[in-house]
Amino acid sequence: MDCQKVGDLIYRLRKEKQLTQKELANQIGISDKTISKWERGLGCPDVSLLKDLSEIFQINIEKILDGKLTSNIRKGGNMKRIEFYVCPLCGNVLTSSNYVDISCCGRQLDPLTIVDHQIPFQMKNIDGESLLTFDCQMSKDDYISFVAYVEYDRYYFIKLYPEQAPEVRLPELRRGKLYCYSIKEGFMLLK
Repeated sequence: MDCQKVGDLIYRLRKEKQLTQKELANQIGISDKTISKWERGLGCPDVSLLKDLSEIFQINIEKILDGKLTSNIRKGGNMKRIEFYVCPLCGNVLTSSNYVDISCCGRQLDPLTIVDHQIPFQMKNIDGESLLTFDCQMSKDDYISFVAYVEYDRYYFIKLYPEQAPEVRLPELRRGKLYCYSIKEGFMLLK
């Protein structure tokens, strides 16, 4: 851990939050002289204070330890680059339309990759909507977690649960991509 980098980062983050050294010190329960010492690179925060700093500055502890924040490459969000992420611990589903670092439950998540398998499904157009019915048991061990339909400028996301019927209604499917994530089978591109 480079104390100079960590101190520079704490200084920048404190200024972003418009906090004085005294105000930051009071929130953590230490002296403002300690904050000054960190910002001058003459010492680093004790491990016991990293959680508080992380919560105050709303950044990961590892970023504090690195002493730097890396910005995502700004290419503009593009639905062609949409990525889906699923936390293996809590099941949260996250998306991004650009290249990002995403974590959940303290773990770095990788984007889902498409498997070479498809769940059979039927599609009926009813009153300008598409009704999709999947051939899936929908048990706790094997169910469709979500269905997503991605067009060039938007996406539709439907979360499913084991106790539900394996069907979803979406706007009439045209030229977009239809994705499905099964707990057992993985992430699939259906259309």
